[in-house]
Amino acid sequence: MTILLVVLGISILILVHELGHFLAAKFFNVKVEEFGFGFPPRLFYKQVGETKYSINLLPLGGFVKLLGESPAAPVPETEKHRSFSSQNAGKRTLIIIAGVLMNFFIGWLIVSFIFMVGAPSALLVTNVLQDTPAAIAGLKSGDQLSDFKTADEFISFVDARKGEEVNLNIRRGGEILNVLVVPRVNVPEGEGALGVAITETGFPQKSFFGSLFEGFKTSIQIVSAIFTGLLSLIIGVFTGARVFENLVGPVGIFGVATQAGQLGYIYLLQLIGIISLNLFVLNIFPFPALDGGRLLFIIIEKIKGSPMAPRLEAVANGLGLAFLLALMLAITIKDVAALF
Repeated sequence: MTILLVVLGISILILVHELGHFLAAKFFNVKVEEFGFGFPPRLFYKQVGETKYSINLLPLGGFVKLLGESPAAPVPETEKHRSFSSQNAGKRTLIIIAGVLMNFFIGWLIVSFIFMVGAPSALLVTNVLQDTPAAIAGLKSGDQLSDFKTADEFISFVDARKGEEVNLNIRRGGEILNVLVVPRVNVPEGEGALGVAITETGFPQKSFFGSLFEGFKTSIQIVSAIFTGLLSLIIGVFTGARVFENLVGPVGIFGVATQAGQLGYIYLLQLIGIISLNLFVLNIFPFPALDGGRLLFIIIEKIKGSPMAPRLEAVANGLGLAFLLALMLAITIKDVAALF
């Protein structure tokens, strides 16, 4: 059920992104040839006015096909004024950024809703160091320490019982398990007596306007953190740092979603909101094949005073897409390997 909800959530986020492009194009009277739900092959469609609304076989988001979206695509002379490529730079920019703005807007609304309803407090294990009492006892990342509300309470409890056998009740996958563990008397520097990292989750309800404000502020902080992480990734590629260790693909996302779902659906919804904000950052990044790459081409056009050669733009987008697919494949292989 968790995986289905995540797939549905991500599909909706992609569809909302494309809806942004669709609405902006309609507003500027650019012809929308097709608005697809899912990805081809096409199952069926209904023509409404000049636009085909299609249902496609792969139910993972959707797409919008605009007249003249590709500079190399032939456009009838009578409809050139309604093609995307014939619009001025300002209109094309607004049509492009409408998609990413929708992702930010949805992410903000989700985060605000979470503040509005609140989230139950919990104390979670976020990391288990190797060859420590926690690892020997079988504690895992994502375990919820059921008997404690705060980190200080848990740390005080453990420190007071060094060298003694301690019975911990943990929640894992909807089950309550009893774990026997002996906290270390001699603790290595920088580690705890058990050898785990823990974090507190949960927050109280806020008012409607307070939630919107807190949601917006938190969304900006999340976006900032994602931008910082993305820049660190790029720098790491050129400095030889191990940049792929903390990246996750679809398999990794489902693993995180499973842990979030165990805490409650509010945390699963929170994950969807964070994914939406990730889509905002990734799509606005100036890389070919992404919306940010298309914006970059418009900026280059304004600087040089003429559009880029259609063939050059098509090659750049093709290479960019190939790189992104290869990166996704590499990350997926890493995520699958981590399961064994």
